[in-house]
Amino acid sequence: MVKDSSPLPPYFNIDPDAALEELDAPTGTQGFAAIAAACARGRADLASRGMDEEGRKSLRLFSTWEITRYLIPVASAHFRRVLKQNPELPQGTSETEGGAKWFTLDEVLRLRAFFAAQGSKAKNYLPYRPAGLPAKLVAVANFKGGVGKTSTAAHLAMSAALDGYRVLVIDLDSQGSMTSIFGGRVEDEWQTAFPLLARHYGEHLRADNQRRLDRGEAPQPLDDTLSAALEMTAADVIQSTHWPNIDLIGAQLNLYWAEFQIPVWRMQARGWKLWDALTDRLEADGVLEQYDLIFIDTPPALGYLTINGLAAADILLVPFGASFLEFDSTGRFFDMLHSTFASIEEGENMAARALGRPGLAFEWDAVRAVITRFDGAQQGELSALIQAYLGRTLSPHRQDFTALIGQAGEQVSGIYEADYRDFNRETYARGRETFDETYAAFKRLLLGVWRREELEAAHSAEPGLTPA
Repeated sequence: MVKDSSPLPPYFNIDPDAALEELDAPTGTQGFAAIAAACARGRADLASRGMDEEGRKSLRLFSTWEITRYLIPVASAHFRRVLKQNPELPQGTSETEGGAKWFTLDEVLRLRAFFAAQGSKAKNYLPYRPAGLPAKLVAVANFKGGVGKTSTAAHLAMSAALDGYRVLVIDLDSQGSMTSIFGGRVEDEWQTAFPLLARHYGEHLRADNQRRLDRGEAPQPLDDTLSAALEMTAADVIQSTHWPNIDLIGAQLNLYWAEFQIPVWRMQARGWKLWDALTDRLEADGVLEQYDLIFIDTPPALGYLTINGLAAADILLVPFGASFLEFDSTGRFFDMLHSTFASIEEGENMAARALGRPGLAFEWDAVRAVITRFDGAQQGELSALIQAYLGRTLSPHRQDFTALIGQAGEQVSGIYEADYRDFNRETYARGRETFDETYAAFKRLLLGVWRREELEAAHSAEPGLTPA
């Protein structure tokens, strides 16, 4: 008989007295404060990496090779020739005499505008953007954490900015991860989207009070919070970032207070359409005219902030990993979306029918699920199965996990902020390819939506036709 000499599993023969010696004292409420403070110190240290002497993030420079390969579709020799012929254009800087030229993104945008005006009309130097149509709002949402929601939104925002679009990022997640990526500074809830929601409610209450006065009834008081919010606009909470064409409405922990305050307002004024708050304020403050794309990063829960973000969105992206649990969770997320918005429609339309008014019907231009952190060697079969069930709802591109993702996470930045000299050109090109393809899939969706609206607008403007 052969004796089994393999060691016992590590959970056998644990000495209770030895375990007791390793145990800390019980943790009280103040213990959480100490842990939070330690995390805050670590977060500040990590977030400070890549910041300048004033504690602000700065965007890296872009080389001639990178510009002509990824940003402006011209040959490097032609690019250099155009700069030499036009000394008034940005000429870039060299780290060594006669070395490669490097440009800021702001300079790249100026150069792109020049090529668009003077270059070949057969090339798309500027991204497609129909005149006369408002910005498109894109919500990235899923109530399961760790699916790549914030990183997907951030990388799409950066891709769109590199493509030449004017971008606004709205962080509705009180964890503030998106805000950290873009180096935002948010002291309290008054520098978040909260004042916009509060103003929307305050305006509703003020109009309702006027109706009360007309009926001879006493008005409801406007508290200090609502009075302050009524003096604010989106311009008061929008801040610039280290990207010249990306602005931010940031978030921090106090934003979570909105999840408790909004239902209180809703109980006080059942006629207040809370789901319209973000959309109405962005439109009223002219934000939809100032930008091309607005990306909304939502909390990992289907709360009131998420409902506002989803209701405002024209395009909904739902990232998840190619695993059974994440597929199952994402299915439940869509089920909750149906239940939530169907319930809102039912409640509103019951009253609308009684008053003979048009009903409410939510609609999104496009909805796509996106597989993130994809490992083709391990998840190919499951992703194909998911594709079979979701069909066109699932984006055909799977976003691979690459070394660039790991580096970006360590540096609290996006992969487009990584300097290719930290790798080599080939490694960098392979690493960013999956993100370029993710953006390409999104851009096809965006351009299709814009083109549809452009054609509908042109059709409606034809003589003898009326809008549908």
